[in-house]
Amino acid sequence: MYEKLKRVIDQAAPVMPVMIVDNIEQAVPMAAALREGGITVFEVTLRTECAIDAIYLLKKEFTDCFVGAGTVINCDQFRKVADAGADFIVSPGLSDDLLEAARDTNLSFLPGVSTASEVMQAMAAGFDMLKFFPAEQAGGVAMLKALSGPFGQVTFCPTGGIGQHNVADYLNLPNVACVGGSWLLPKEAVAANDWSMVTALAKEASSW
Repeated sequence: MYEKLKRVIDQAAPVMPVMIVDNIEQAVPMAAALREGGITVFEVTLRTECAIDAIYLLKKEFTDCFVGAGTVINCDQFRKVADAGADFIVSPGLSDDLLEAARDTNLSFLPGVSTASEVMQAMAAGFDMLKFFPAEQAGGVAMLKALSGPFGQVTFCPTGGIGQHNVADYLNLPNVACVGGSWLLPKEAVAANDWSMVTALAKEASSW
């Protein structure tokens, strides 16, 4: 489980796109545009009704990519994502139920933390790769620098409030493996099916 998560995070670097799929017909062209730009790890957030179907579809269409689910907050969602064939699961937080579900399914799980106590709880459960969320609101770069002292063995995927204006500040930190963000998929571009813009943003991100 942990070895596969490391492969996912390594392949995601430097950026794991947060994909909001409102229309199932957009799932494949959205992922294709990202892949053309060099992005091969997709986090489909469970904020829309078709998200599970999108994960299933992308797993069939993009066998060379890792496809996972984000915003997983309970065990029912965890099981549905596992049944859809996802490679990994990302949560904005962590709970005993989600940790147990991860053990039961042996599915790669990236739990979210925002405090030192939560980092310690995750470490006690065997996790040393964590999502830092919401990154900017939880202290951003300064907080991650502070956490690197007592938790030097932990690496993070900060997400929340990260974009072109500050992504380099995060990626320059030694305890950041990659960042998560939705700026690769601007709402206006997705609404207009402007996949060339998505590819251009993905190429820029992949070059960091």
